[in-house]
Amino acid sequence: MKKEAGINFFEKYLTLWVILCMIGGTLVGRYLPKIPEVLGRMEYANISMPIAVLIWLIIYPMMLKIDFKSIVNATKNLKGLTITTSINWLIKPFTMYVIAVFFLKGVFGGLISGELADEYVTGAVLLGAAPCTAMVFVWSKLTKGDTAYTLVQVAVNDLILLVAFVPIVGFLLGVSNITVPYATLLLSVVLFVVTPLGAAWITRKAVVAGRGIHYLENHFIKKFDKSTMTGLLLTLVIIFSFQGEKLLTNPMDILLISIPLTIQTFLIFFVAYFWARKWKMPHEVASPGAMIGASNFFELAVAVAISLFGIDSGVTLATVVGLLVEVPVMLMLVRISNSTRKYFIPREVKA
Repeated sequence: MKKEAGINFFEKYLTLWVILCMIGGTLVGRYLPKIPEVLGRMEYANISMPIAVLIWLIIYPMMLKIDFKSIVNATKNLKGLTITTSINWLIKPFTMYVIAVFFLKGVFGGLISGELADEYVTGAVLLGAAPCTAMVFVWSKLTKGDTAYTLVQVAVNDLILLVAFVPIVGFLLGVSNITVPYATLLLSVVLFVVTPLGAAWITRKAVVAGRGIHYLENHFIKKFDKSTMTGLLLTLVIIFSFQGEKLLTNPMDILLISIPLTIQTFLIFFVAYFWARKWKMPHEVASPGAMIGASNFFELAVAVAISLFGIDSGVTLATVVGLLVEVPVMLMLVRISNSTRKYFIPREVKA
């Protein structure tokens, strides 16, 4: 298989690692039940402390990559930013809700109990309300996207996330009469978005002041690569040590959940992609703009699902399935994007 430039070994085979973690976690839950039992008692304000630490290991290095000074460049490409923000905050959360309800409570209604269907829809909503923050840099690089524009859109979306995530999730779950503990939801956003974002901003300023931007981007951030992957894989093992029995009794649920998530990913990508082409955006801007909407900030969705509904809930399972399907689906979209580059105007032609 040809090696994809810009995507490392662990990222490229992330789906395989997720499957192995599912198996490993399930075996831990069945044969070493004391481990999840002890971990389950380590909670504060309904938040699992072991998971919180691991999620922080995942999210903090991602936030280090974001240069919020790049937002000043947003005025140079208002059309591209309009497409990205509109897709992510006015379209994506609501299409995710509609598609998830249609399939999980409608088409698959006879295969999934009403209670589980509600939980799976909730997990889908959490994914839909969290546009991608980290992996979009990979997808942008694989499609030769504009790096500066990718930085701008990620920075802007993260700032919008701070104020829009809670009300959107609360509204959509309220439509389904699902009770949302707002205090815990707000705490989750503070813990898993505001705090690592603030810490990363302070770190960037300190490192750049002391060693320079080149050292930050080419040495300092790369030191966290292994901690990010380790945190992700350990989080999955813990999750599936709790979820194992549910998976063994409902193995088909993973496939059923993945169908609406996959459809949503393709839909959002093509809406943004064709919109960008209609507005005569260069491919270097159109592709990363479509990618950030299509992919999800699954780390945040998983963390919030655990905080709100518990590590052994169907909500958490649905968010993890989002991670399971993310890489193979996004790599398909990368290939589609690269093969359709010729239908976009060359960058130098654009005024």
